[in-house]
Amino acid sequence: MRTRKRPALLTMLLLATLHVQADEPASDASLSAAEPPANATAAEGEPQAELPRARSIDLDEPVADPAALPGESPTIDEEAVAPEVAEDDLARSGTPLVLLGVEVPAATATRLAWLPGASFEGISVPTPVLVVNGARAGPTLCLTAALHGDELNGIEIVRRVMYNLEPEELSGAVIGVPIVNLQGFRRGSRYLPDRRDLNRYFPGNPTGSSAARIAYSFFNQVILHCDALVDLHTGSFHRTNLPQLRADLSHPEVLALTQQFGATVALHSARHGNTLRQAAVDHGIPAVTLETGESMRLQEDAVDHGVRGIRSLLSNMGMLKRSGFWGQAEPAYYRSAWVRANSGGILFNKVELGETVDEGDTLGTITDPITNVRSEVVSPYDGRVLGMALNQVVLPGFAAYRIGIKSSQEEMSELPQGEETPATPNPELEPDADPGLDPAPELIDADEDDDLAAFDIDAHLEASE
Repeated sequence: MRTRKRPALLTMLLLATLHVQADEPASDASLSAAEPPANATAAEGEPQAELPRARSIDLDEPVADPAALPGESPTIDEEAVAPEVAEDDLARSGTPLVLLGVEVPAATATRLAWLPGASFEGISVPTPVLVVNGARAGPTLCLTAALHGDELNGIEIVRRVMYNLEPEELSGAVIGVPIVNLQGFRRGSRYLPDRRDLNRYFPGNPTGSSAARIAYSFFNQVILHCDALVDLHTGSFHRTNLPQLRADLSHPEVLALTQQFGATVALHSARHGNTLRQAAVDHGIPAVTLETGESMRLQEDAVDHGVRGIRSLLSNMGMLKRSGFWGQAEPAYYRSAWVRANSGGILFNKVELGETVDEGDTLGTITDPITNVRSEVVSPYDGRVLGMALNQVVLPGFAAYRIGIKSSQEEMSELPQGEETPATPNPELEPDADPGLDPAPELIDADEDDDLAAFDIDAHLEASE
């Protein structure tokens, strides 16, 4: 069984940040992994039931018969034995990973299945969970995508990363869930069937709404086995994002994690609602959101950037053989702001994602299709375009451009670690604000702490993750 050693993980990440990590995989003393689920240990005085053991498969091999995919019963081998390990490698051999009621031996790649729980029996669909448990000991990294069912780039990123991992070359384990919100994905919808945003209900509630119950099941059955988490998202509501990391940079472990992705911008995002990222950090699991591209599309450049970033992360965490630092280091932004349209009409962009802008630069134009009156959207800040609306018809007040504002880490120096960024007098300077709207107002359970007010449009400004 794996035991959790958070301080060791922090040390490892910080050492990697300083580029003094050795090329050899980290030793057992500096590694941590997931603790077993509560039901994996028998009650005192009772014999512990032997768990089924997953057999290793080639994840990259296409599955000709979809019926062969794991359902309620995962792909297991009752007679499987752990792979033999040479004596000289015994000290650094991998350890079994217990997940979803199955023991995944070292040097094993497999597919498991997650079901929300008994309360969803008959209507829920098994969600595939890909697992690669390395031949050597190491941390457990979790990759999640499609918490919003219309965000496709993350699905392909997880697929490419997971299907190109070789257990014999890996130290530690990687757990990948390409499509968390399978119901939303099948409907091409951001939301669950009850029109709730799953990424506003973590860590969940076993007796709450359906969204809260799903979040609770996923968080406890999968996420609590992680030592670090990368949650993949895209822009929402006809907007696109420059590849970027959203993270609470006031946490040393989280900050260290963001510095392992190579050429990827980081945007400070303090506590916000009940997102998966926030819940993981609250439970001592360093977590970041990787935003890249737009929803409802598969974009090769966005996918390639995400794959490169995660491969760099695996290398810098000592989980894969070091292959060099990818790209030039990108800055971290501690503030951002949405620039809004002051008139309605047809928006045409004059800038591109990632472009550096100065105060007074024209970001786009808005033309009234009836009167042909044209106005400009002008940047009030010096900074960089981190997100932007696609060309479309907009209304006055529409959030069109997200500008990362030039600042330094010194601005955070007086902020106690792990706390929120202090409120700014300018309501536009909300680090995690996103103009997306949840659908029609709904009754909110009092214990769910939903971050959306039912009848206040301004309160619908939420994180895009």
